[in-house]
Amino acid sequence: MSIHVASALGPYDVHIEPGAVRRLPDLLGDASRVAVIHPASLPSLAERVAGLIDREVTLIGVPDAEAAKTPAVLADCWDALADAGFTRNDLVVGVGGGATTDLAGFVAASWLRGVAYVSVPTTVLGMVDAAVGGKTGINLAAGKNLVGAFYEPRAVLCDLDFCRTLADVEVASGLAEVIKCGFIADPEILRLAQEDLADCRDVTGPRFADLVTRAVAVKARVVAADLREATSHGDRVGREALNYGHTLGHAVEKHARFTWRHGQAISVGMAWIARVSRDLLGLDPALVALHDDLLGGLGLPLSYPASYDELRPIMSLDKKARGTTLRLVGITAQGHPRIIDAPDEAVLRSAYEELVG
Repeated sequence: MSIHVASALGPYDVHIEPGAVRRLPDLLGDASRVAVIHPASLPSLAERVAGLIDREVTLIGVPDAEAAKTPAVLADCWDALADAGFTRNDLVVGVGGGATTDLAGFVAASWLRGVAYVSVPTTVLGMVDAAVGGKTGINLAAGKNLVGAFYEPRAVLCDLDFCRTLADVEVASGLAEVIKCGFIADPEILRLAQEDLADCRDVTGPRFADLVTRAVAVKARVVAADLREATSHGDRVGREALNYGHTLGHAVEKHARFTWRHGQAISVGMAWIARVSRDLLGLDPALVALHDDLLGGLGLPLSYPASYDELRPIMSLDKKARGTTLRLVGITAQGHPRIIDAPDEAVLRSAYEELVG
């Protein structure tokens, strides 16, 4: 299955299928050199990808997960490209989870002001979230994804065979972003999840493939219409809809020093913003309960062991914030996101304290 992303910066296709990585040779263009950026823990996979490339290949191993998204690692990647003599005709391939593809995309965006890039995500989260939409970047000590660029890949290869080796907790983490797409856009995602949560986690089955494809399709539609998050206001919400659950979720990640998986943190963020949406936007309590049922049923957390006062200053660093005023994405109903500007702090605190009991 292929989904076309009609981005104004450069349209591209997302290929979602077993064996999708075998399409890589057709995407090399006129590159003389190809850099494969990969987690150091996946050397055999990197070698396998390199074996598909009939050009000069430079393998660049980086730390696992969010530890890869630092200025120091970024500079190391630049140095590796310089040592290999990379020119503007050459190509970067990012192989790994969302953190690796975030980093690799930013390496490509920043080297010589932009070289071609192909994303090969190896996790559910990478496939449905990080690899699609053109957001690339790194973290700083102050917060997550504070430095980056909008930069589109030449293609995204979502090889479903890679999911076969993932731990169940990793699959569930990725499915958190899929469930998010159900609440902000596609009701069929919620129906499929409600029908059989256990089957959703079977990465070899048709339900899982359908969920991944639907989540990618949601993101493709949203980012094609609003690449740079520039069109949202009130109930006319563009790309910012994809940040549903992320303001608190990113704060949890930062507070946990990135020891929590992204989907785990976003799960808490969605449970919280659902309650905020109930109290400020009139969201049906049954939909709040559905958040808990689906996310909890996937084995994802609904609360985090820290006080609201510990997390609130971190939320002010969210990219949607204006000064110290929060700007949240809530929903008024399934598929109806709404921007919440300057929300009542007492409501935010009460919703959080409801989660932690």
